Amino acid sequence: MVYVATLISNPAHGALTREVISAARAILPGSDEAAHLDGDIAAEIPFDPPADFSIHGIEDTVRAALQGAPVDVVVQLAAGRRKRLFVADMDSTMIAQECIDELADMVGLKAHVAAITERAMRGEIEFEPALRERVGLLKGLSASVVDDVLRERIRLTPGGKALVATMKANGAYTALVSGGFTLFTGPVGAMIGFDEDRSNVLHVADGLLAGTVAEPILGRDAKTATLIELRDRFHLSPSETLAVGDGANDLGMLGEAGLGVAFHAKPKVAAAAHARIDHGDLTALLYLQGYTREEIREG
Repeated sequence: MVYVATLISNPAHGALTREVISAARAILPGSDEAAHLDGDIAAEIPFDPPADFSIHGIEDTVRAALQGAPVDVVVQLAAGRRKRLFVADMDSTMIAQECIDELADMVGLKAHVAAITERAMRGEIEFEPALRERVGLLKGLSASVVDDVLRERIRLTPGGKALVATMKANGAYTALVSGGFTLFTGPVGAMIGFDEDRSNVLHVADGLLAGTVAEPILGRDAKTATLIELRDRFHLSPSETLAVGDGANDLGMLGEAGLGVAFHAKPKVAAAAHARIDHGDLTALLYLQGYTREEIREG
């Protein structure tokens, strides 16, 4: 069976030199000529490995051979890479921030809340009680500050609009599924172009955050269930699905997807996912599917 190793660097500083590609080819058994997907940003190398090879093992070997070059390496079957369902985490994935941390900054508790967020995303504490604790600290905050946070602090991760626009143009359904809040996923999902968004509901009373969140909380299990539900709705096989996230509560959906991508993720998540992107932006998920620069829609 033919496999392909996709090499990806950040579009802000393309790092795919001739030497990098040659070093990768020297490691890959039965490698063919590299096909450039986007200049010095992304390329793929077909190769024919032995039957008993380890995907993660060969990825690690290629990374070591690149001697620290800021290049992501992902190995997968060459056939069937283009996906028809895309499910994405929001915080620290499709946007650069953690929304609850930014809300906490409004009441002078960002450092405290961010520490809890970090532990939850690393899988050191359970997500649901950690969310309840953090939401409780926001009690009494004006709900109107959400608009301020969206306007002044939230920044879309580079490549996200192009990723969603290109996949939708090629027939995929896209869903933003977050352990965050509808007050954010609605506007963010619309800005990026997702078909739908799902997240948690913050209780608001008299224009103030009540310090509670609607139950049941959308966490790890609900994210996984959403991927399965949408996959079944569109009569797709698991191999036709793609998921991306960075935290421990994304591990279920990353494992369930045909291709689960850990994006600039916590160590536990990066180690467990099918693929990891540590250097590229979100267009990396298009190159993993074999899209070329000419096929990418800017959104």
